[in-house]
Amino acid sequence: MDEHPSVARFRAAHAERGGTGRIVILPDSVHTAALAADALGCEVGAIANSLLFEAEGAPVLILTSGAHRVDVGTAAAAIGVPRLTRASPDFVRAHTGQVIGGVSPIGHPTPVPTYLDSWLRRYPELWAAAGHPAAVFSTTFTELTALTGATELDVV
Repeated sequence: MDEHPSVARFRAAHAERGGTGRIVILPDSVHTAALAADALGCEVGAIANSLLFEAEGAPVLILTSGAHRVDVGTAAAAIGVPRLTRASPDFVRAHTGQVIGGVSPIGHPTPVPTYLDSWLRRYPELWAAAGHPAAVFSTTFTELTALTGATELDVV
């Protein structure tokens, strides 16, 4: 079976940036952190959710622990924007080339400002989406920071 184009784009970006983690294609989509954690046998907090927000028409990607939700008011103030709103599915696809539930931290058509939840430091191994709802990859906090160029942020 051929690899999904979004996963292929992720794989290329991952290799280009020196990613060392494993890319795993699960038998089913894992649209939530809980489903991903169950499928991978890890704590839900070790899942790095890729959440795309809209800030005055521009995309903002926040990679947050699956153990909690982003406080958008706190995050907006820390980032220096008046407001963050959850992006629509069309906005997500336009700015990432991927669908909600499979948005990877890298491999987007153009760079997206990215912020990384400091809570994720607690886990020696993290898992994040690899461009498709059934694809994930392993990484560490340090590597994820390097791959994305993300700014660390407290989101709760």
